[in-house]
Amino acid sequence: MTIFSSLNTSASALTAQRLRMDVVSSNIANAETTRATIDEDGNYVPYRRKMVSLESKDTNGFSSFLERAQGGKGGSGGVRVSEITEDDTAFEMVYNPASPDANEEGYVAMPNVDPLREMTDLISATRSYEANVTAMNATKGMLQKALEIGK
Repeated sequence: MTIFSSLNTSASALTAQRLRMDVVSSNIANAETTRATIDEDGNYVPYRRKMVSLESKDTNGFSSFLERAQGGKGGSGGVRVSEITEDDTAFEMVYNPASPDANEEGYVAMPNVDPLREMTDLISATRSYEANVTAMNATKGMLQKALEIGK
């Protein structure tokens, strides 16, 4: 495992956390969107919360780690986005008979986005991003010190 692979690992994590922040931002922006898509019957459907799932790039587990430790290539390590899924929880029905989106009983289906949960996810993604920036800076510092040894 070279020192550059640690940079690649941190870089992949930065990319994944940036995408997480983008998805959370989209969720927050659409928290009140009642006409996001049209279903097969031609009716408007509210926005559905999206979620990011991450997975390890190294799918071989310990055997790949052992191979790298013995000087082999092994897996590259890091993280990647495995999928972006929609939350299937039910929409909240809010009584608003004046809305053009209200059903016959006067209820409007609102998106299943909880702003508090989204802010928590955003803080988590931001802190993970910051931790990976710190790891990259530490690696950069080690590389600079290694270059100074030869002087």
